[in-house]
Amino acid sequence: MAVITLTTEWRADDYFFGILRGTIESLSPGAQVIVNASGLPPLNTAHAAFVVRNTFHHYPEGTVHLISVNTESGIRARHLLVKARGHYFIGTDNGIFNLILNSEPEMVIVLDDSEECGDAVLFAKTAAAILGGADTSKLGHPADSIREMVPLRATIDSNAVNGSVIFIDSYGNAITNITRDILSRVFSEKGFSIFIQSNRHRVDHLSKFYSDAPVGELLALFNSLDLLEIAINGANVSELFDLEPGSVVRIAAETDKQGGTGLFT
Repeated sequence: MAVITLTTEWRADDYFFGILRGTIESLSPGAQVIVNASGLPPLNTAHAAFVVRNTFHHYPEGTVHLISVNTESGIRARHLLVKARGHYFIGTDNGIFNLILNSEPEMVIVLDDSEECGDAVLFAKTAAAILGGADTSKLGHPADSIREMVPLRATIDSNAVNGSVIFIDSYGNAITNITRDILSRVFSEKGFSIFIQSNRHRVDHLSKFYSDAPVGELLALFNSLDLLEIAINGANVSELFDLEPGSVVRIAAETDKQGGTGLFT
């Protein structure tokens, strides 16, 4: 069965959300429409990209992903159809596509918006056309380029990794851009400490599970995305420590801890 996913900044009770879903149901009766995420922080392209990047590949190939976030990002914002890795993505040329894919797409079409029907209807019509087997090249014209946004990456200097929070999850846990691979490469034979917000808060080992730390204690672990996560067992660390995307997380070597930590305790 054909699948369409919706990732939007609109709340479930927003009439734009109703227009989008209603148009899809009218044009593609029987299509499976899945709300991947709604009510995302308005105009936050990076947040939406993180959500789609880490979810789209869990859907079957051929899925059409509608992304309605920051759709009016410029006076002449273009709306695009992008095909990559066996999936279709429909959204606005605001930098989100390269944040999602971090690679060259197979196809990029600038959608024909001559009817000026509004973003929700245009996206729904495009999805319906794809599911109906339309020639995608006739839905617009090829794009000569797409807008790029540079992802925020962790950096490595002498005996240290400098990263930052890039996402706050539903429990208030702070997900960083520091990968397991970076940590193991830099500190494979050294002890280290993790500093949050400069030197205000410190963790000197990694946990495997949240429950490894006593309730109320600060901890760090690698989550299912293999990204370093800062948490407090049983509490919302982002609220208690005032963490948000962009908050600094630094890992520094400790010369008195030779032989490494084994990455987990």
